[in-house]
Amino acid sequence: MILLTVILLAIVSLNTAFSYYIVFSEEKRDVASTWAWLLLLTLLPGIGIIAYLFLGRKLLYLSLFNDDILEEIGLPKVVELQKELIKSEKLHVPETLLQRQPIKLISLLLESNQSPLTTNNSVSIIANGEDKFDQLIKDIDKARHHIHMIYFIFRMDEIGSKVLRALEQKAEQGVKVKLLYEPAGAKAMSKGFFDRLHELGGVAEPFLGPKFLPISLRTNYRMHRKLAIIDGGIGYTGGFNIGNDYLGLYEKMGYWRDTHLRIEGHAVRTLQSRFFMDWNAAVPDHMLEYADRYFPPSHSKGTSYVQIVSSGPDNESEAIKKGFIKMISMAKKSIYIQTPYFIPDDGLMEAMKIAIMSGTEVKVMIPNKPDHPLIYRATLSFIGELIDLGAEVLVYDKGFLHSKAVVVDDELLSIGTANFDIRSFRLNFEVTAFIYDQRLAEKQVELFKEDAEVSHVLTKEMIRGISRSEKMKRQISRLFSPIL
Repeated sequence: MILLTVILLAIVSLNTAFSYYIVFSEEKRDVASTWAWLLLLTLLPGIGIIAYLFLGRKLLYLSLFNDDILEEIGLPKVVELQKELIKSEKLHVPETLLQRQPIKLISLLLESNQSPLTTNNSVSIIANGEDKFDQLIKDIDKARHHIHMIYFIFRMDEIGSKVLRALEQKAEQGVKVKLLYEPAGAKAMSKGFFDRLHELGGVAEPFLGPKFLPISLRTNYRMHRKLAIIDGGIGYTGGFNIGNDYLGLYEKMGYWRDTHLRIEGHAVRTLQSRFFMDWNAAVPDHMLEYADRYFPPSHSKGTSYVQIVSSGPDNESEAIKKGFIKMISMAKKSIYIQTPYFIPDDGLMEAMKIAIMSGTEVKVMIPNKPDHPLIYRATLSFIGELIDLGAEVLVYDKGFLHSKAVVVDDELLSIGTANFDIRSFRLNFEVTAFIYDQRLAEKQVELFKEDAEVSHVLTKEMIRGISRSEKMKRQISRLFSPIL
């Protein structure tokens, strides 16, 4: 009995110490996350401590990324020049968007992320896995100098092996192949999966993989970006990872609805610089150094204006979230959002509410098949508030909706890797393209409307008709949403 008392006192003391640490030590942690952790530690002593060790620790890599490459390709000078042009009202923007005044959004992303506005981009929206992988492999087959890739998930299955074979063939031809993957997304990968690629001169490495343990204990701060850059002239980014499930071959999830971008033009330089920083931070033994061949001049005559914005726990700007808030606040007619998870923080949620109450048509599409039940319940809690205010929420019934897209007034759009949730804004490394192109915005709205045909509307009656126990589960999930 005495021993049990001592153990309980030790747990309570340790729990109290952790609580003080969260409140007083990590001064820059947001208030919502602080309260969520205090609640978990109070309700589940011991278990809460273990959860904090896996989920709650702040990122220690404060100088993780070296941005020297940005200086070498001249991006900071371009950013400063564009800031001056904005001040003198001389920055050129598409004539079709003059009434939208996109300068405000452009300026925000210049300030918060040092993201230059790029021109002459030819951008294609890819809405299904077959098209994405067919085009990607075709571009890989045409590579002459280098192939750079980052993926959150790279599965050891049919499509993963097909992409890997294509990379191996190019490595055998002397093309420089570099692949960065997230360890958490490669749990089922055999140890020798990339051996042949390495033998042929390619390099495939985990992002901040474990150095002393056989498995990674890093639950947060994941590399969620999906990038592919081929010969410095073609870039890909968006929601698709590499695996059979992204072709709709995973029976549990069914058809996989996602959105990806293929870009040719000046925006590829920004994607390439992002890869350089990520690669050099994660793989210091194979550092990439600037060479003209990695940043060739673009001959694209496309008409899309694009800003590539990245964010992550290495800085606190939350630039992608700020971009979403600004887009929503600029809306005069309509806002269309597709996201697998809808867990906004207070600022983003308030922007959504203001838009709805101001008479803006707001439509949000979410999946009907949750891959994370706790997160999905939190999503439904937030969604219920928007429905009460007059938003239309559609639930995609054909399969799993993984698309991450925002369209405002059929004129401005964003597509990338960031979900509409706190994890994407604060805890993961993400990248999103903000695109100023009415034609592409209208194309994305068409895709939204096509998806709406295989969706059902979530009504107030449906939200209010759930059981008392389900309501409680949703509220509890929402309480912990800042740390999910």
